[in-house]
Formats: sequence, structure tokens, C-alpha cells
Amino acid sequence: MGLTYDILIADDHPLFRSALRQALRDGLGDTITLSEVGSIDELQQCLADRADWDLVLLDLNMPGAYGFSGLAQMRGQYPQIPVILISAQEEPTIARRARDFGASGFIPKSASLEDIQTAVQAVLDGGICWPAGIDNPPGMSTEQQQISERVASLTPQQFRVLTMVCDGLLNKQIAYELDVSEATVKAHVTAIFRKLNVRTRTQAALVLQQMELTN
Repeated sequence: MGLTYDILIADDHPLFRSALRQALRDGLGDTITLSEVGSIDELQQCLADRADWDLVLLDLNMPGAYGFSGLAQMRGQYPQIPVILISAQEEPTIARRARDFGASGFIPKSASLEDIQTAVQAVLDGGICWPAGIDNPPGMSTEQQQISERVASLTPQQFRVLTMVCDGLLNKQIAYELDVSEATVKAHVTAIFRKLNVRTRTQAALVLQQMELTN
């Protein structure tokens, strides 16, 4: 019995998850065990339950994620877990920003099964896997890096509260959704404002928008 790798697939498209599963099983066979989640909330719960994954394959456009916020937050909370970002958007700037945000590799959704296998194997072996041409696009500005670090410093629960704030929910609605007291939500919001260096809910929402793909 050799070494086995535990891989977590975080993608909300069942069809793509099954294609990924097939590619990984065909290429890596008995050396891997696969688990799946379909949203950022499920991903955070999964990571809270156990943090010794060998690799997370993270879809960029997951429910609950604001652009690169899911990646930045995961890198902040679980820096020891390598992440390969997966995206249907294949512009070099997306891959470049994924690298800036701390991913170990990038797989476009149009990649062949062989390319997926090669990328995953490279990262499992402790390496990285990036498409050609990502060094030329502009990297993150200093301001974007600071925003990334602030978002990455949030705890999973704070991050969840922040996304709800950005969706326009009031404290009592957030308390109901998360099954906590309103006082707890207020404490979270205060901590979030401090970490993000903002004073209002609108400013907090703008911080998350900075993580979007359009920059």
C-alpha cells in the first residue's frame, strides 16, 4: 500500500465535477481519494472539520465567492493546503491574479484530461503548474495586495457574515440565517470592519468588489 492523496474538489457544476473525477481516477488511480463540495460554505465547513487535505481544486465562480475572495480567504486560513484554481475564464490575467492570491496552479475548464492530470500531479509532487504567458499581464497593485491580506485575515464565520452584509442582509436576518444572536453578529461586523479598515457596510461591500474579476 503506497501513499494516498486526499483531494477536495470544490465546484458547483456536477457535470464538471464528474469529468474532473474521471480525469483524476484515470490518471492517478488508487493513489487518490476524492471528496466534493458545491459551495464556499460547504468548503469552509469541510476545512473546519479537517485541514490535512493534500490538494483543493477550487472553482473561481462558486456560490458564496466574490471573485478571488474564496481563494484569498482559504490561503489566509489554511496556508498549508495547496490550491489549484479552476476557471472557465482563461485570460492570462485570471491565472496571474490566481498566482498573486497564493494558488499553486491554474486549470482552464477547457483543459484536456491529460493536462488536468499533469497539473494535479505536479502540485501533489510539491511543484506548481501555470499556463504559458502569465508573466506578462500586470500583477496586483499594492492596494489590491493589501485588500487580499485583509480579506484573508477574516475567520470563516466573519467571511460568511461579510458576504451576507454585501448581499444587503440586516444583522437580524444574518443572525437568523446563521442561528446565532444579533449581538454575536454585531460583534462579527465590528471585527470585520476593523480587519478591513472600513467604517460602513457600503465600504465593506466595496472591499469584496475589489476581489472581483474585473480588475
